[in-house]
Amino acid sequence: MELAFERRGTGPPLILIHGIGHHWQAWLPVMDRLAASHTVIALDLPGFGVSPPLPAGTPYTAEALADAVESFCSMLGVRDPHVAGNSLGGYLALELASRGVVRTATALSPAGFWSRAELVYGQAMLRAMRAAAVSIPRELLVRAAEDPVRRAFLAGLVVAHPSRLSPTALIASTQAMARAPGFDPTREAFADLMPPAPPKTAITIAWGEHDRLLPRRQAVRAAKWSGQRVKLLKGCGHVPMSDDPALVASVLLEGSAPGS
Repeated sequence: MELAFERRGTGPPLILIHGIGHHWQAWLPVMDRLAASHTVIALDLPGFGVSPPLPAGTPYTAEALADAVESFCSMLGVRDPHVAGNSLGGYLALELASRGVVRTATALSPAGFWSRAELVYGQAMLRAMRAAAVSIPRELLVRAAEDPVRRAFLAGLVVAHPSRLSPTALIASTQAMARAPGFDPTREAFADLMPPAPPKTAITIAWGEHDRLLPRRQAVRAAKWSGQRVKLLKGCGHVPMSDDPALVASVLLEGSAPGS
């Protein structure tokens, strides 16, 4: 499937997958650090960013989205890449590892390890974020993004340090959420999301210390599922790339290192 993407650097391929409602630009704070040693390809999932939606009649399940990523890699001629993802993208990275079609997978606060109550909470928060993104006029959004207090209100659920998120990035991510035709069907499909099958390749899971959307107690379930200790991203929220670019990049580089 043809997807919008940004490619930087040279070296072993590393595919970056964003979370629900986001776009490839979520990875901008860490891309250049990663591109120093990898060919980094950050993509827009189907129905998000500027990628086309899934074909009519195709449900927005994690399996269908993972199929689209796998097809995208095949179209680019990228075989056995490293892959990393955040939130929904983290789940997709683990799904690809369970299929054995990637060399390594690194998942940052991956979806799918929630209790029933946590799922209901997460879906409600996503619904509220989407409603706010759709309803806010651009002029008000611009003013809010430039005001520290209102910026914290807009972004505080997903990042631990809203002040480190540039106004430009906040405006772009809010508009991406508002315009994503894949948002609602993907969110609704979360109701049936279960942890993927055991991975066939090396994986790394890391969780934001201050994750307010998928609280870090979910990391305990992820650790039991994976049979390994989950790394803690200190000082980071659910979308950690702007909270601490150096820390996040180091985790991704370690996870995709030779021999991982």
